[in-house]
Amino acid sequence: MPDVDVREVLTLHEFEALARSAMSHMTYEYVASGAADEHTLRWNVERFERLRLRSRVLVDVGAVDTAVMLFGTRHPFPILLAPAAYQRAMHRDGELGTVRGAGATGTTVIVSTATTTPITELARAATAPLWFQLYVQSDRAFTRDLVQEVEAAGSQALVVTVDTPTLGARDRMKRARFELPPGIATPHLHDVSTHLRGIITPDRVTVTWTDIEWLLATAKVPVLLKGIMDAEDAERAIAAGAHGIIVSNHGARNLDTVPSTIEALPAVAERVAGRVPVLMDGGIRRGTDVLKALALGATAVMIGRPYCFGLAVGGAGGVERVIVILREELELAMKLSGRPTIASIDRGVLWGE
Repeated sequence: MPDVDVREVLTLHEFEALARSAMSHMTYEYVASGAADEHTLRWNVERFERLRLRSRVLVDVGAVDTAVMLFGTRHPFPILLAPAAYQRAMHRDGELGTVRGAGATGTTVIVSTATTTPITELARAATAPLWFQLYVQSDRAFTRDLVQEVEAAGSQALVVTVDTPTLGARDRMKRARFELPPGIATPHLHDVSTHLRGIITPDRVTVTWTDIEWLLATAKVPVLLKGIMDAEDAERAIAAGAHGIIVSNHGARNLDTVPSTIEALPAVAERVAGRVPVLMDGGIRRGTDVLKALALGATAVMIGRPYCFGLAVGGAGGVERVIVILREELELAMKLSGRPTIASIDRGVLWGE
C-alpha cells in the first residue's frame, strides 16, 4: 500500500480499515478475528455503544488531569498497550516499533510471551515502562528462568494469562492458514507447535491456582492475573496474593458467547472494592469507551487490536498516533462530561445511573 501520513488519520476505526491493505491477509485475519461465530467479538464493541453518557455544564475543566498511579509508577493517562503476539508479522519493526511509539507518549507496553523480539532488546529501546505477559509453561524451570530474565531486563510487573487452558475455535484464523513467516521466531516460548512455526499451544499445559501461588512466591515484581471475568475468581485471586486483576475475555478469541468485558467489569470491580487495581481490555475504540470503563470501576484500560493496526500502517508512528487519538478523545470526553480528574469519574457519568 502507498505510504500513509498517520497524522491525517483521525480515528482508530480508520486505522483498522487501512491495516487490511498493510497486512497480509493471513495476518489481518489473525489480528482481527475472534472465536467461533464471533458474538463476543461484536459484543465487546457494541456494549460500549449502548452505554450513554451524561453531559454536565459550567464545570471548570480548563485543566484536565488524566494521570493514574499503578504500583508506585505514575502513568500520564489510564491507557496501556495489551500484550499482542507475533508483531513482526504485522510490521517489519515488530515489537520494537510498538515500544518506540509507546515511548513517545509515555505509555506502558505489556510484552507478550509470544514476542518476536527478545525482552532484553526491547528493554534497551524502551523509554516508558515495560510489563511482561506470561504464559506459565510446562517446564517450571523454564518459566522461572524467564521470570528472572524479564525482571532483570527491568519489567515492572508480570501479567499472567489465566484464561487459556486451550485455544478457542479460531475459525477465521485457521481458514486464513495463519503461520509465522519464515525467519520470525518466538524466543520466549518453550512449549511450541511443531507444525505452526512456534504458535503457542497452551493445551499442553494445565495451569491451576497452585501454579499461581508458586509464581507469586517466585516473582519479585507485582503479579496481575489477566482473564478474570467472574467476581468469585477475582476474590480467589486476591486471596492468593495477586496484586492486580485484568478483566478480559482474551479479545473474544477463546470462548464465544461469554459477556463483553464492559458487562463483566462492574461485578468484578465491586467485589475487589479497591483492594487492588482492576484493569480491563476488549472493545475500546474511542476515548468515550475509556471514560465508560473508568466509570464502571476500572483503574485503567488496555488496548490491543487498535495499536496492532496502527503498527501495521505506520510502524512506531502509527502506534504513537493511535495512543494520541485515544488520549485526546478521553480528555475531550472528560471535559464535556464535567469530570476534570480521573478521581472525579464515577457511575454518575453514565446516563440513568
